[in-house]
Amino acid sequence: MSAAHPTRFSLARMMAVFIKEFQQMMRDRLTFAMAVGVPILQLVLFGYAINTDPKGLPTVIVSTDSGPMARGLVAALQNTGYFRIDHVLTSERVAEELVETGEVQFMVVIPTDFSHRLVRGERPAILVSADATDPSASGNAIAALNSLVPQAIAHDLPGALKALAGSPASFEVRVHRRYNPEGLSRYNIVPGLVGTILTMTMVMLTSLAMTRERERGTMENLLATPVRPSEVMVGKILPYVVLGYIQLGVILGAAFVLFEVPMEGSKTLLLAMIGVFIVANLGVGFTFSTIAKNQLQAMQMTFFFFLPSMLLSGFMFPFRAMPQWAQYVGELLPLTHFLRVVRGILLKGNTFGQLWPELWPMLLFLLAAGVVALKRYRQTLD
Repeated sequence: MSAAHPTRFSLARMMAVFIKEFQQMMRDRLTFAMAVGVPILQLVLFGYAINTDPKGLPTVIVSTDSGPMARGLVAALQNTGYFRIDHVLTSERVAEELVETGEVQFMVVIPTDFSHRLVRGERPAILVSADATDPSASGNAIAALNSLVPQAIAHDLPGALKALAGSPASFEVRVHRRYNPEGLSRYNIVPGLVGTILTMTMVMLTSLAMTRERERGTMENLLATPVRPSEVMVGKILPYVVLGYIQLGVILGAAFVLFEVPMEGSKTLLLAMIGVFIVANLGVGFTFSTIAKNQLQAMQMTFFFFLPSMLLSGFMFPFRAMPQWAQYVGELLPLTHFLRVVRGILLKGNTFGQLWPELWPMLLFLLAAGVVALKRYRQTLD
């Protein structure tokens, strides 16, 4: 006969269960560390690293005018805090290349006869080309640019020239929002979703698959076969590579049909770059599977990797708005470089040579993740 359940609540019995559960929780050190570490990570990232008002944006000046009006205009741009003059060139073609590769956010072209025409009251125009692939990264800077026009060079107009400082402004600014002239956020978000979705699914599925095999005891059957660790790793990763390309087809299909995202670059180049990114994330997932003791731990480690990848890569918030230390961390993540790749191909039509600075960090990450995964897997077999 089964024992009768007690009818009254017992504080002593409750405390016994509490102590037992607490001890069991403390034995699972990884889960406990994640429970403490994730809130700290969120607090640091949201409190210090996230900023929606980027300043100090890299800017190239194209000018051959060395007059005081042109120098005053450049100084006014720097004084806004939004523009950091990294290059002063005389070739507009070289400056265009800097914008296309994403090395600078703005290109400011000052006409050769700017000072001369301004003194004559002809209201010369300066051209500002902005990399608008991420509208939130350039919007406030453009607004600041428009507001500085009336007083930008007022102190450089002495005597009879003071009349030029009135209304209308002595010069005009023509802003060209490149790659996304309408400022549509979906042109930035939808390509970014390719990377974030692949990161989450590839890392999670791979880590769960290997951990599940150990929990079910099927790993022992696999170890009894004459298969090398590298063969097991590659054999288990390849199906998820195929799955990643299927996901890619679905996402890009929706991007073109539903959201009308442009496709300016090479589809073949995009597929090749995505292959590197997928395998890099699968290497991370495989490594997690060799560390995790159960599927819960595998999920926790996936989330711990995905959270900074999403917040520090430039997907949700402008990358250049983050403090320098956060940018250094972000540069270590493959998603950061992949977002520049996919946006560069889709929106800018970048070529392989222009994307190489983003490809080699992904290849290096892939190599490191593969070596660590294989080493951890050999230790697991032993």
